Amino acid sequence: MLSFRSFSSATIKYSLFIFNLILAISGLVLLCLGVVIKGVYTEYEKFLDDRYLSASSLLIASGTLLFIFAFFGCCGAIKENRCMILVFSVLLSVVFILEIATGITGFILNDKADALLNRTLFTTMEQYNQSKELTQLWDAVQRNLDCCGVNNYTDWNGVMAAPQLPLSCCNIPVGATEYSCLSNTTISGMLHTTPCKTQLSLIVDHNAVTICAAALGFVVLQLIGIVFSCYLAKFIKASSYESV
Repeated sequence: MLSFRSFSSATIKYSLFIFNLILAISGLVLLCLGVVIKGVYTEYEKFLDDRYLSASSLLIASGTLLFIFAFFGCCGAIKENRCMILVFSVLLSVVFILEIATGITGFILNDKADALLNRTLFTTMEQYNQSKELTQLWDAVQRNLDCCGVNNYTDWNGVMAAPQLPLSCCNIPVGATEYSCLSNTTISGMLHTTPCKTQLSLIVDHNAVTICAAALGFVVLQLIGIVFSCYLAKFIKASSYESV
C-alpha cells in the first residue's frame, strides 16, 4: 500500500507533468499568434514604429522558449530529477519575466498607437512620388481599407497638384483606362472619406491588445508551474535525506 508521502510525491509529479503539457500547448499558441501578428505588422512595416515588430518578435520568442522549456520540465518531472526541475524552474522564470515585458510593451504601444501612426503616415506620404515602394504601399492601403489621406483627402495637398488625388482614393470602376480622382468630385460614394489613420489604428490597436492579452494571459499558468516545480524539487531533496 502506498504511503501518504509517496502518494503526495506522485500527485505533485504528475500534476507538474500535466501542467507542462498545458504550458507546451500555450507556447505553441503564443508562437502562432506572434507569427500571425508579425505578418500583419510586416505588411504595414513602413507605417509602423520598429517597436511594433519587436513586440511581436518578443511574443514569438516567448512562445518558442516556453514550448522548449515545457518539454524539459516534463522530463524532469517524470524522472524526478531535482537538478532538471530546478533548471526548468529558473528557465520558466525567465520566460515569465519576458512575457510580462511583452505584455507591458503591447499595452504601451496600444496607448501610443495614434501618435506613432500620425508621425509615420505623414512622413511616408511626403515621399509618395519619390519612392515606388511607398507609392504602391499607400495605394494598396487606400484601396484595400477604403480610406484616403491621414485624416482626410486634404492631406494630399502639396503632395499632389490640387484637386488631383491618388487614384486609390477613389472607387475606380474595374476596367477603366482613362480616369482621374479629384477632391471636388461630385459622384456620390466615389471618394473615400474614411481617414487611413483611423483604419490602421483599428488594426494596430487590435493586434497590440492581442499581444498584451496573450502575453499576460498565460502568466498565471507559468507561475503555477514554477511553484509546482520548486515544491517538487524540495520534496525530492527531503526524500533523499530521509533515505540516507
